[in-house]
Order: sequence, then structure tokens, then C-alpha cells
Amino acid sequence: MKNLIYICLIIFLFIGCKQKHETKTPEIYVSAAQKIANAHGFENWKNVSEIQFTFFGKRDWIWKPKTKDITLITEKDTISYNRNAMDSLALKADRAFINDKFWLLIPFQLVWDKGTTISEPTREIAPISKIQLNKIIISYNNEGGYTPGDAYDIYFDDNYLIKEWAYRKGNSPESQLINTFENYQDFNGIKIALDHKNAEGDWNLNFNNVKIK
Repeated sequence: MKNLIYICLIIFLFIGCKQKHETKTPEIYVSAAQKIANAHGFENWKNVSEIQFTFFGKRDWIWKPKTKDITLITEKDTISYNRNAMDSLALKADRAFINDKFWLLIPFQLVWDKGTTISEPTREIAPISKIQLNKIIISYNNEGGYTPGDAYDIYFDDNYLIKEWAYRKGNSPESQLINTFENYQDFNGIKIALDHKNAEGDWNLNFNNVKIK
């Protein structure tokens, strides 16, 4: 009788352990936009206290995201402001800042920006490289922001790194600008494409003097 009891206990323990082992943890859905941000080092953004960069050889920026202090340096002037308190001069500088930051950190803008619609990913031929890549479309609504209603076709590889994009003003069917994302560099765990070339290779919107603290 004792042996029978022991055998039953062992069977019950085995079944219980097996059921626990076979119980799967529910998968948490992660959007393609979040995966793109993560692939470019989004988890390290919380540690960033200051970013410096030169946009297209035209404007130097010093940005402290935690305090929202921004400094713009050009050949003609230096403007410092805080995004929590802006006058007319700061608003003009901020328009340039939003544009330049968007180019620099588009992988993060995909999850930062409000008032957007992001499509499900598809597989398509990229316009410049002519290779098959993943694609999502981010569309901005018609209210708020400096360029409402615009859309961007984002092409990314299987590692979720952006390789190309196409800008469509006002969500028009035709693209107004198509360029690459290349020459990726790692800045304290944040991956940034320093070069953005057109199909002909005779134009390159690039970033220089990038520093992330």
C-alpha cells in the first residue's frame, strides 16, 4: 500500500511539473516601430544628458534633453533657449531644430511622435538599392507640428536598421525626397546613420561632430 501511495505521489508531481513546463508565457506584442527604435539603441536614451551635432555643415546644435535646453550655433549667430519657454526668436530656431533632430533620430521619433498612424510592415523593393526590404509608412495628422499631413516610407532590414526612406509632402502619392541611411556609427549605445545619399550619389545630407553624453 505504501509503495502504491509513493507511486501516486510521484505521478502527480511529474504531471504537475510537466504542466508548469508546458505553460507558455503570453507573448508581449512589440510593434515594428518599437523594434526599429530598439535596434537603434532606444533603451540607452534614458542615460543621455547631452547631444551635440552638426547638421549638413550648416548648423551646430547642443541639446540637453533632460532639461530641454538647446543652443543653435551658426556663422551669423548663437541662440540659446529652453523649449518650455520660447519667444518668437526661439520659435524660428526651434523649427530648424525639429527638422534636424528628426533626421538624426528618426528611429526614435517613430515612438516619440504623437498624432501619427503607422502601417503594418510589408516586404517591398527599396527605391534606391532595388533590394527587398521591410517597409512601414508613418503618416502625420493634419493638425499640430511644423509640417502636418506629411508621410514617410521607412525601409528597414531584418535587423530593424533603417536603410532608406522616402518623404511624401502632404501624404502625396509621389515622393519629394528619397535617400539612404548609411555609415552607421555607435555613440554610447545609440546607432546613428551619418550619411543620407540620393540615388545618383551626388548629394549627401550628413552629420558631423556627433557627440552623445
